[in-house]
Amino acid sequence: MIVFRLIKESLFFALDSLIVNKLRTTLSLLGITIGIFAMISVFTMVDSLERSIKESIQSLGDNVIYIQKMPWNFDPEQPWWDYIRRPQPTLSDYRLVEKMCINAEEVGMIAGGNGVLQYRNNSVNGAQSLGVTHTYNLITNINIEQGRYFTDLESESGRPVAIIGAKIAQSLFPNEQAIGKSMKFKGRKLTVIGVLKKEGESMLGESNDTRFFMPLKMARNFYKIDAGSARPTILVKAKDGVSNRQLIDELTGIMRSIRKLKPKADNNFALNQMSMLSQGVEAMFGVINVAGFVIGIFSIIVGGFSIANIMFVSVKERTSLIGIQKALGAKNYFILLQFLFESVFLCLIGGGVGLFFIFLGTLLLTYGFDFPVSMGLNNVGLGLAISVVIGLISGIVPSWTASRLDPVEAIRS
Repeated sequence: MIVFRLIKESLFFALDSLIVNKLRTTLSLLGITIGIFAMISVFTMVDSLERSIKESIQSLGDNVIYIQKMPWNFDPEQPWWDYIRRPQPTLSDYRLVEKMCINAEEVGMIAGGNGVLQYRNNSVNGAQSLGVTHTYNLITNINIEQGRYFTDLESESGRPVAIIGAKIAQSLFPNEQAIGKSMKFKGRKLTVIGVLKKEGESMLGESNDTRFFMPLKMARNFYKIDAGSARPTILVKAKDGVSNRQLIDELTGIMRSIRKLKPKADNNFALNQMSMLSQGVEAMFGVINVAGFVIGIFSIIVGGFSIANIMFVSVKERTSLIGIQKALGAKNYFILLQFLFESVFLCLIGGGVGLFFIFLGTLLLTYGFDFPVSMGLNNVGLGLAISVVIGLISGIVPSWTASRLDPVEAIRS
């Protein structure tokens, strides 16, 4: 009962301090509000960005290994010319990997290039074309909204067919159905058999909206598959129950045998996986979180001094009241906790205002700018916890001073 009474009286004193001294209290709480706003808003934005990037990474397949020339994470101790001299993955490599890999559920290959797409008077500059093997849709998600995927015959024979992104369809065929139409790419006609669902640009800057897909054997008519400019990549999807580590170990042996590397020779290929990007993302956002914490903590420290100042003034103004309470039998701890709770409540009010502004900002970004941002309960809890800690630190000295006052001297004041 004493604890509830202390909390109730401290809350009333804190509210009274706000009401009686509006300007002074508002200016003093501003530091806490700005500090919590700065720190938690950074954490909220970082969490939302990190979540979006990880979702984009997962959509590419977290159980897929990419056999490429260059690694996604470079070894700083290895000379750069060793990477430059590596050969590109080839169609022959793809066929051998497909034949030899036991732990693979699906094996595919992609190669790409850029060019101009034309249909009558409409054109799309810099359209990205991707030549893919027939198994590509079984390795990576392709959301076809209209039409269909390639048939086995179309893939094997290299038919002039294509699946186009939503933005390309809108640009080339703004007022008509795209399916069945023939568009031109580098002087050759391609028949549209599918249109992808609009997905927008991911946090990695990737989007199928400005891409179009064709059979890999058809793509050989437009660019050299094994050339570096085509960025050839072999994709290997692991079977259920097979870890990426097991698949990488097997692929390492297969590629070394294909490239005829000696036992002591270094690998002249890279086996990349999405977890490499995830680790880089976590490290990058970890640095941003630290920066946000440092920026916010300075504002909070300033706010803490302001709260301490309020509490010293509050003790001074209520010295006679403290004397009366002690004369009536109030213990030192009762006076100490009373002022300490008041300090905590003031900080919670300042922190709550900062969190409220962050919440309004998330609504504005989510519904006004179509950029989904959410303030998680962990960030709300962190903001309130920091407010409580600052309140305890800021109020301990004024509270201790109030609890040690002599009742006779206090009443005389």
